[in-house]
Amino acid sequence: MTTSTPTIAEKPDAALLIDERRRLIREQVQAQGKVTVEELAERFGISVVTIRSDLNALASTGALLRTHGGALAHRDTEEVPISVKQKLHHEQKVRIAVEAAKLIRDGDTILLDSGSTTEEIAKQIRGLRLQSLNVITNALNIAVLLATVPGVNVIMPGGLLRQNSYSLSGPQAVTALQSLYADRLFLGVDSLDPEIGLMTPHLLEAQLNAQMMKIARQIVAVADASKLMKRNLSVIAPVEQIDMLITDKEADESIVGELRRRGVEVVLA
Repeated sequence: MTTSTPTIAEKPDAALLIDERRRLIREQVQAQGKVTVEELAERFGISVVTIRSDLNALASTGALLRTHGGALAHRDTEEVPISVKQKLHHEQKVRIAVEAAKLIRDGDTILLDSGSTTEEIAKQIRGLRLQSLNVITNALNIAVLLATVPGVNVIMPGGLLRQNSYSLSGPQAVTALQSLYADRLFLGVDSLDPEIGLMTPHLLEAQLNAQMMKIARQIVAVADASKLMKRNLSVIAPVEQIDMLITDKEADESIVGELRRRGVEVVLA
């Protein structure tokens, strides 16, 4: 006997509470891994406009990842495509980027790790009035953003291109960084737990990030509050190895307090 997604014909939308419908949507996304707006609208017998509203509301709480035309399941151990990351917590990432850009000085050499938050830092750099700035980055999207900015010199290591993140990683990238030095590293992390450290779902990315930390005088982690207290596959480094964390004002006070106790300067954007 085959099973299929249950219908709710016996319970019309008018009688179905919003919270209940969104719970069912969340369960379906987790079970299937991904859904489309059209299939949800058909299942619940409601408009695609209402379904989009439901998905946006669930995405804002971190229950799922909103995509064009649907949604993906949000599992912490899986790498989220950069095209999806760019839309998540965007307002917070912009505020974090504004604070990060305040640290950049004329003549600096900085490292920009791949990621949606560091991409926002690159956008801030485009508006800075600097005579000279060296930017080392393993992210193609960041390199493109800065390629035509006057006074900005972009340095990219080699390596394996990962389509999910538009980034280069691997032994070649690690080797390329060994002969370089940076005043400051802006490190975007997927997960941060005070007890375990900074984490990412990708092993090669973790190894490259660790090398970036070795060649930087100051290490600044940038992560919105949704990344705090999450855990992931690969540990980059203990939190004691970073100098500063720039996060947003929604960050849990107990986590912020524990990081400060461990010697990390925390800036709330």
